[in-house]
Amino acid sequence: MSFDPATVRISYDRMADRYAEEFDDELSHRPLERALLGALPELAGLDTRPGVVADLGAGPAHVARHLRAAGVPTIAIDLAPAMAMVANHRNHVPAAAGSLTALPLAGASLGAAVVFYAVIHLDDEGLQAAASELARVLRPGGVALISIHVGDEVRHLDEWHGEPVDLDFRFLQPDALGRVLAGTGLRVEATLEREPIADVEAQTRRAYVLARRPIVASGPVRAAGEA
Repeated sequence: MSFDPATVRISYDRMADRYAEEFDDELSHRPLERALLGALPELAGLDTRPGVVADLGAGPAHVARHLRAAGVPTIAIDLAPAMAMVANHRNHVPAAAGSLTALPLAGASLGAAVVFYAVIHLDDEGLQAAASELARVLRPGGVALISIHVGDEVRHLDEWHGEPVDLDFRFLQPDALGRVLAGTGLRVEATLEREPIADVEAQTRRAYVLARRPIVASGPVRAAGEA
């Protein structure tokens, strides 16, 4: 297994355009994800306290595009510079290259964050760092919506979208992710699991974890790399 960020970045850079074409309309087949995204502004209190949402590990930022079309101010960050470029030019989303484990964002600068199927490329250390970064960049009361493939396995791909890649996809258990988030001071408020949608997506069980940075911190909020 390899969760080397450089390998992940190179792999996604190679297939950015084809990836964007394949996943451009995936939300149209996922009513539950659309419903969760629709509830996000209210969950984050954006109606009474406006703030920015970040689509993290955004790929071509089709999720950010969906939120922006609903009037939610959303930016995108992806590890692969080519993905960020596609987000800017194809989906017209303000986007930048950056790592989940060292986000190029100021502390407490986000009202909410969406992290759909992005922590799947992190090992234990990387997952801890990413959770710490979420806790750092969310403002008090801000929420993160994180999706994962449910399980305990790791799947590997050497080729994807006609391009050579070197990617490991890590499945996670929702309670394990919840413990990591809780260790940074984030409070898990809801976990939802679903079966795969036949014929339109990879046939894996999915989970969505909603976590909040408390207004009164209930635990440490650490930046990545801090003890």
